Amino acid sequence: MPTTITAVPVLRTVEDALEVANDVASSVAEGAVRREIDGELPTDALTQIGSSGLLGILVPKAFGGPDLPRSTAVEVLRILARADSAVGQLLLAHYVVSAAIRGLQYDEPAPRIYRDVLNGAQLGNATVERGTRTSVERTTTVTRQSDGDWVLEGTKFYATGSLGATWIAVAARISGTDHGATVFVRPGDPGVILNLDHWSSFGQRGTASGEVVLDEVHVAADLVIDEGPDPDPLSAEPSVLGAFDQALHTAIDVGTARAALEDGADFVASRTRPWFEAHVERAADESHVIRRFGELTAKLYALEALLAHGSRLVDGALAAPEVTRDAAAAASLQVAAAKALAQEYAVEIASGIFELSGASATDAKYALDRHWRNLRVHTLHDPARWKYVHLGRHTLDGTLPPRLGLLL
Repeated sequence: MPTTITAVPVLRTVEDALEVANDVASSVAEGAVRREIDGELPTDALTQIGSSGLLGILVPKAFGGPDLPRSTAVEVLRILARADSAVGQLLLAHYVVSAAIRGLQYDEPAPRIYRDVLNGAQLGNATVERGTRTSVERTTTVTRQSDGDWVLEGTKFYATGSLGATWIAVAARISGTDHGATVFVRPGDPGVILNLDHWSSFGQRGTASGEVVLDEVHVAADLVIDEGPDPDPLSAEPSVLGAFDQALHTAIDVGTARAALEDGADFVASRTRPWFEAHVERAADESHVIRRFGELTAKLYALEALLAHGSRLVDGALAAPEVTRDAAAAASLQVAAAKALAQEYAVEIASGIFELSGASATDAKYALDRHWRNLRVHTLHDPARWKYVHLGRHTLDGTLPPRLGLLL
């Protein structure tokens, strides 16, 4: 079981959080190529991040945390994904769960989990399953026992963030009811089996987003959150948790795209030979190369601006006395646009650098292909086509998007 880190600083301001994120990212980036080539998991990077205070930035003030804006977590994740996209994705669930449990007020397990987070604990997720008709269906069950505690049974896949986690938030169904539940378990608990090496994707290899088996896991009553029936997407209470989740996903894509563009530009400027017809000393002086890098840069700027604006809308919705339907919809639509365009532009950027850098850039020792592979895999997280549907409906007739939790 991962050990909880002690003497972790509390980063009280946005400036402090971003400064620390940039410092940590510099260290994380140094080993990114080596980890990719050697197949090494970023466990040391996760330990460093845990001791930095970055994991506690969303903890409410009532629990001793700084309660920084959601946009700060989005920017932190973008910075870390720029250094290593796997590290960014490994921490996405942490920030989503940190935000999700604040609605519990002082009910367990929130106080216990927030205390651990302030001490450097990482939160992971075990939500999606294989073999179901759709990705949102759950066959994992949690059953109440006669003594008031529970037993958890099921198998999860795409359990990103379980690597390095102190707590794993498991999505389940309460046996005999139509209620969903979030159940908190620890990797060392009896019956919790992590098969994280069952991850064979061609990208995001360092996330170890493999399998979590839950074999008759006995869970204390205060670690099971009864979420009630699935909310009606037309009448559910307004929320920006889904928009926040999607902004974090977008931050991974945007941060990785910037890394791809910068690495590609560095390669072209220092290694790529100019084409003989250009009559220039460097490939970086070819007019066609300059123009194409300009096009890719403009698309990256657009993504970064859309993401920042969407994150600010999430902050604004939460800053009001209550989250309104219009404010939640505005944040969701803006973030949806950023996420959908990232599936196009980020992948184009990571692929486009090879058009300009030449065949030598495909040498495995440079691992430049990791950016495209990582983006191609991560951008498949949810389909852009449905985001465009919601955006189009809103533009055509003012239809607000459905309230689908983490899907938009």
